[in-house]
Order: sequence, then structure tokens, then C-alpha cells
Amino acid sequence: MIKKPVIVIIDYGMGNIRSIMNKIHRAGHEAIVSYEQEIIMSADKIILPGVGHFLNGMKRLGERNIIDILNEKVLIKKTPILGICLGMQLLTGFSEEGNTEGLGWLDAETIRFKLADIRHKVPHMGWNSIEQKKESPLLKGIPDSRYYYFVHSYHVKCNVIDDILTTSHYGYEFVSSVQKENIFGTQFHPEKSHEYGEQIIRNFLNM
Repeated sequence: MIKKPVIVIIDYGMGNIRSIMNKIHRAGHEAIVSYEQEIIMSADKIILPGVGHFLNGMKRLGERNIIDILNEKVLIKKTPILGICLGMQLLTGFSEEGNTEGLGWLDAETIRFKLADIRHKVPHMGWNSIEQKKESPLLKGIPDSRYYYFVHSYHVKCNVIDDILTTSHYGYEFVSSVQKENIFGTQFHPEKSHEYGEQIIRNFLNM
């Protein structure tokens, strides 16, 4: 019998956990929702969800003593991690939202949309396409220019071009997903993005 991976969704009180769990179940897997260090240490795959304010997200991770164990798992043990929405933004070194430091796993900043055209409202909300910039197992079997669901006022600005997996356009081009070695992130919500979002989650779990 093939052993299924231990999938841990980080519980820090700021995630869309139910929707993610549903997609994981549809992909034929089970997940554990936890902030306990022992359980996180046992993970084969980690998902860092997130909805809300960057500063609050970092505070919650700190209050639950999750940051050090995540650094060990991701940076030293190279456990694959998928950050979703705020979860992707927390991977960066700094955010304008709260003027605070992030996890610093990416050489990147999280900045607010600065849109000249008043027809483009902030937050950016709704369906938008993504354009693939490099090959990745996260996008295996997914055609380019598919549409995904976004809700965000801030976006990631990468200083290393090779970390950019996809871009999207809303007033100007912005980074909509990233990959650096075992670190993956999507600004959009794959758990709310129908078949192609489900395929992204399936691809991550099956790496």
C-alpha cells in the first residue's frame, strides 16, 4: 500500500480552511489542521492559508510559536509548502501593510496596489487569468491563461525574477504565484477556483 503524505494546514486563525479541506478531500487526500509543533514536524506537505491583515498574520504565527518550526521544516528540511493569498504574502521579507517584516523566505516585498485608472477598484476582487513564466510541477497539466479567483489589496513584488511563477494583469502586471525550490505561493485562491484550482492543489499534494 502506498503511504499517503501527511498534509498539515497551519492553524493560526486567519485561513479559509474549510474550502481548502474540501479540495484536498476531492483530490483523494486527508489533512490535519494544527499549530502544534510535533504535528507540523511530521508534515510531508504544508499549506499556509491566509485572509486578512499582514501584521496580524505575523503576530498570530508568533503567538502560536509557529515561526521557528516553519523555518526548520521549510528552510532546512526542505518540506514543500504552499502559501495561499495572505499566506503567500507572508513568505516575503516585508509588507507595506503594517510596515512589518515577514518570514523572509523570498527576496520580495508585499505592496499595495497603486492604480492610476479609477475604474480599477481596490481590492482586486473576482476572476483573472494567470500567465505562466516558467515550468513548474504546481502547474502540471494546466493550460496557460486559465482564470482563478482573487481577493486582495496588496500584491508581491519579487526582486528575483526566477522566483516568479505566474503574473496577472490588473491595471498593471503583478506577481500572481511564486516558486523558489520547495516554496510555492499563489495570490489567488485555488480552493475557490473550480477545476484548475483543484488541479493546482492536487499537483502540490502529489509532488
